[in-house]
Amino acid sequence: MLLRLNVADSRPLHEQVAAAVRRAVAEGECVPGDRLPSARELSQALDVNVNTVLRGLRTLREEGVLEFRRGRGVSVAAGADGRPVLLDRVRELVTDAARLGYGKTDLIEMIGEMS
Repeated sequence: MLLRLNVADSRPLHEQVAAAVRRAVAEGECVPGDRLPSARELSQALDVNVNTVLRGLRTLREEGVLEFRRGRGVSVAAGADGRPVLLDRVRELVTDAARLGYGKTDLIEMIGEMS
C-alpha cells in the first residue's frame, strides 16, 4: 500500500492520513480483510509522528473503515470499501450546507423529507 500526503493540503496531518487510507480502500488498493502496515511503518513512510498516524487510524476505526485487533494489528473492515466514498460525500454536503447557512438539524430534516 503506497500512501502519500499532499504537502500543500491545509488539513491537519491526521486527517490527511485518514483520507489517504480512505482513498486506498475506495480505489481497491486495500480490500476488506487486508492488514495495514504498523503505525510505526506508516509513520516512517509518510514522514510524520506515529501519534499522528494513530490518530488518523482511530478516526477510521470510529467510522467503521478499520478494525483493530489485539495481536493481529489493523485491518480493513468488512463492507468498508464503499463507506469512505459515502463519508467523503457527506462531509462535502455538510460543508456546503454550512456555507449556505444550514445546520446539521436542517440537513437531517431535508433527508427525512426525501424518504
